[in-house]
Amino acid sequence: MKYKVVILSEADKDILDIYQYILINDSPNNANYVFDKIEEACLNLQELPERGHIPLELDKIGVTIYREIHFKPYRIIYEIDRKMVFVHCVLDGRRDLQQLLERRLLR
Repeated sequence: MKYKVVILSEADKDILDIYQYILINDSPNNANYVFDKIEEACLNLQELPERGHIPLELDKIGVTIYREIHFKPYRIIYEIDRKMVFVHCVLDGRRDLQQLLERRLLR
């Protein structure tokens, strides 16, 4: 059974920021490639979204409603609610994410 995937506005902004950063600092081809792969990873959550795991930073503080999958260094953080998947953020995994995740997901 397929889930409906909703990319929330903050996650959409994250994806556009990543795209623009790569476009400016690398190349249009790489920016398009990363954009397409992140979008594909998000849309693939229609099938088996439970395959993701709980982000370690949130699990440590007892927050277990969010899951994540990865594409390259990017972490796609989402929540499953019935037959819907809400993508909350797409973040560069090379950053210190503890405070960022707490600020964005636990307000």
